[in-house]
Amino acid sequence: MAEEKEQEKKVEVKSQEEQNEQQKESNDIQKELNELKNKLEECEDKYVRVHADFENTKKRLEREKYQAIEYALEKFAQDLLPALDSLDMALAAVSAENLKAEEAVEQLKEGIKLTIEQFIKAFGKHGIEVIEIEEGGEFNPHLHEALLQVEDAEKKAGEIVQIIQKGYKYKERVLRPAKVSVAK
Repeated sequence: MAEEKEQEKKVEVKSQEEQNEQQKESNDIQKELNELKNKLEECEDKYVRVHADFENTKKRLEREKYQAIEYALEKFAQDLLPALDSLDMALAAVSAENLKAEEAVEQLKEGIKLTIEQFIKAFGKHGIEVIEIEEGGEFNPHLHEALLQVEDAEKKAGEIVQIIQKGYKYKERVLRPAKVSVAK
C-alpha cells in the first residue's frame, strides 16, 4: 500500500508537472498571440496611414495636372502680347492726322511686317513652324491641301503653281496644311 501511495504521489506530481508545463506553454502561446495581435494592429494602422497618404497624393497630382492643362497656354499668350501691342501701335500711328497718305501706308506696311515677325518668333518659341514650300515644288498631301488644279505649260503635273495660304505645324503635327494650287 505504501508503494501504491508513493506511485500515486509520483503520478500526481507528474500530472502536476505536466499541467504546469501545459499552463506554461499555454501562457507562452497566449503571450505570442498577443504580440502578433499588437503587430497586426500596428501594421493595419500603418496600412491605413500609407493608403491615406497615397490617396491624398493622388488627389493632389490630379489637381496639379488639371491646373497645368488649364494654364498651359499662359506662356504662349504672354509671348503673343507684344505682337498685339505692335498692332495697336501701328493703328495709332496710322491714325495720326499729320501723316500723308503715302507715309501712313508705308508705316502701316512696316508695322505689319514687324508684327508678323513677332508672331513667327513667338510661334517658334513654342514649336510652331511655317511649313516651308516652294512654288514648283512637289505636292505632298500630308503637308499641302490642293484648292485648285490649273493648266501650266511650264510645270509638270503635281507641281505647286501657287501658294494660296501658308501652312503651319506644331513639332511634327500639321496644324493647318498649306493651301496651294497645283498643275494638272
